[in-house]
Amino acid sequence: MSASIQMAPGVFRFPTASHFINTVAFLEDDGSVTLVDCGTKFAPKRIVQGLASIGRHPRDVQRIVLTHAHNDHAGGAADMIRRTEVAGVDVHVDDAHYVETGSAPPMDRTTVGGKVFQRINYGGFAATPVANQLVDGQIIDVAGGLTVHHTPGHSPGHIALRHERTNVLITGDSIWNMASRMSWPTAAFCSSHKLNQQTAHVLGELDYDIAAFTHGPHINTNARETIRGFLRRKDAW
Repeated sequence: MSASIQMAPGVFRFPTASHFINTVAFLEDDGSVTLVDCGTKFAPKRIVQGLASIGRHPRDVQRIVLTHAHNDHAGGAADMIRRTEVAGVDVHVDDAHYVETGSAPPMDRTTVGGKVFQRINYGGFAATPVANQLVDGQIIDVAGGLTVHHTPGHSPGHIALRHERTNVLITGDSIWNMASRMSWPTAAFCSSHKLNQQTAHVLGELDYDIAAFTHGPHINTNARETIRGFLRRKDAW
């Protein structure tokens, strides 16, 4: 499997666990890099390989953004901070505490699995410093602008990100695309599965050409209409 897959000019997907978990990289005109999500604690090796495949080194990474505070997104963040020497990650204000303490957000206790995982304190990761706390509507200075869209439910501070220059949307875990089949994330891993379904309507209202998923391959043809179709079938848009 390729260490990197170009989704748009200057935008790459690094598969860190086959296509099931991805990190997204934005390459700036000056050669610096922003990473979105850092996979599990085993992902940094794959991320470094992805960087090498586009001619970059961890020292070229200037910023790390997390879509939310789960261990398959933030698990490799502390290690990547050490490798890159960035000050900390950017994450929504409502997930910042979980990242700083390395603790998982609350699980959906309306599900049996959520109750079990909450009881055993499943989902922790290495405590990770936070450089910037993000808010809805904020435009991050990344490769021409990366807009934050707060879509809580999977976690309190879950966000999607839209890249202004290339019209790439990063869905985070609002929607999965495992094996190129879109689905809701596993209910037990959400803080509120119902809220996740409610806020996912945002993904149908934004304008984009390419949809990038943390879980599963990206969609580069009719991405917006494909996601809208999924949301309609689920009565979520």
